[in-house]
Amino acid sequence: MPKLHVADQCWPVANGSNLLDALNQAGVAVPYSCRAGSCHACLVRCVQGEPADLKPEALSRTQREQGWRLACQCQLVGDLHIEVFDPRRDGVPAQVQSLDWLSPTVLRLRLAPQRPLRYRAGQHVVLWADNHIARPYSLASLPDEDRFLEFHIDCAHPGEFVQAARAFNVGDAVRLGELRGGALRYDPDWQEQPLWLLASGTGLGPLFGVLREALRQDHQGTIRVVHVARDEQEHYLKHELLALAHAHSNLELEFLERKQLPDFLVRMRLVSRQTHALVCGHPDSVEAFAKQLFLAGLGRNQLLADAFLTRS
Repeated sequence: MPKLHVADQCWPVANGSNLLDALNQAGVAVPYSCRAGSCHACLVRCVQGEPADLKPEALSRTQREQGWRLACQCQLVGDLHIEVFDPRRDGVPAQVQSLDWLSPTVLRLRLAPQRPLRYRAGQHVVLWADNHIARPYSLASLPDEDRFLEFHIDCAHPGEFVQAARAFNVGDAVRLGELRGGALRYDPDWQEQPLWLLASGTGLGPLFGVLREALRQDHQGTIRVVHVARDEQEHYLKHELLALAHAHSNLELEFLERKQLPDFLVRMRLVSRQTHALVCGHPDSVEAFAKQLFLAGLGRNQLLADAFLTRS
């Protein structure tokens, strides 16, 4: 029976046990959101021994060489000594710069990191509210232009991080965990081609960053932004988008309530087979958009999709 060692703790576990479950059941609090190898909140470092890793491609070669593993994707097959991710030691210090309610349920959180964070529009980072509460959030800010990191927190549903974020005050300390590439990005090679940005809920956040990146690079093709929200009040960046559309004649906007989405999907047509589409938000909306785009003739390499975690 394998033995699991963490700091001064050591206990036997059944062979083949899931590492994340073994840790949390023993009182070693390791946060997680997805259990699918996507959120990266459950990073641990193996210092002696090696678990069976079901998803080794989820981490970079450098991370793996340093011993990092995703606990949710590992099974114990022998004795293992690990260190849990310590945001005080392994994270980047940041401070709450501002807090604003953009809608009844969307909280805009702006952070000032202690040192510059190199990122690109569309990426996401794990935010640590304390040593045990962590969740990945997409960046809505624009690198090299915004002097803060911006995140849009959907507070419509309860959750540990949402509860912590509601209690934040300006000046509070937050730690930044792993920065991830994510699926969303802007490619300058698309400059002359139509670009569709399809979002539901706070999926608008990272696409707002991608939109601003495309405009900064003087995108020449038509840009179509569609935002699906629960109701009119939840179109939380409407004024900012309208201002951009006023300044850029190639930017088209459409704001839909959720009940209007089925009708929109029926009438959605591609104007060009060279269109590139970025889709982000709730898994149901992402799947619906992606399915209709494929039926309309969009190639799989022309669609970039990021389905948000539904666990808060």
